[in-house]
Amino acid sequence: MLTVIVTGTIGSGKSAVCALLSRKGIPIYDSDSRTKALYDSVPGLKARLEKELGVPFRDFAKLIFSNDAAREKLEGIVYPLVLEDFKAWRRSQTAPFVVLESAVILSKPIFNGIAHYVVAVTAPEEVRLQRLIGRGLTEEDARRRMAAQTLDLSKAHAVIENGSTIQALSRKVNRVFFGKNSYICKLENK
Repeated sequence: MLTVIVTGTIGSGKSAVCALLSRKGIPIYDSDSRTKALYDSVPGLKARLEKELGVPFRDFAKLIFSNDAAREKLEGIVYPLVLEDFKAWRRSQTAPFVVLESAVILSKPIFNGIAHYVVAVTAPEEVRLQRLIGRGLTEEDARRRMAAQTLDLSKAHAVIENGSTIQALSRKVNRVFFGKNSYICKLENK
């Protein structure tokens, strides 16, 4: 089954792109929500992470966005579980392609080779900042989270700039994913 990664830094609009695709019947694996579900469904995972990181579970987000060593420790434990969960989920799908939504996947070697196509979603820094503040983050927290993520656009097959309206974004998504010359359509027809 074809796997498309939709990636981008925090506040870029990955979720908006995925919502548009979902409305067209494309299955979306939201790595953030699936990871949160794993915390609750994998026996002993939260306790193991609390022991390894030395903080209560409720403090993980603050810690991993400010401490690279803690983030790497958490990822080393959780990402193998996410990868296996994704593979099992993908096997259960019947659509022409599936989408894995993740902000950080391209920089994590454990996920190398999982995708046939990569779409990066970008937005101007100020737009991203305002989106994060709109979600309830302070400007300081928003900037810290933005600084913790980078995106190597050279790994993307297509880039969707998401700095204006949902209508403009919808047109771009349709062109990239469903246009007659889109790379995904060419892959599907092989």
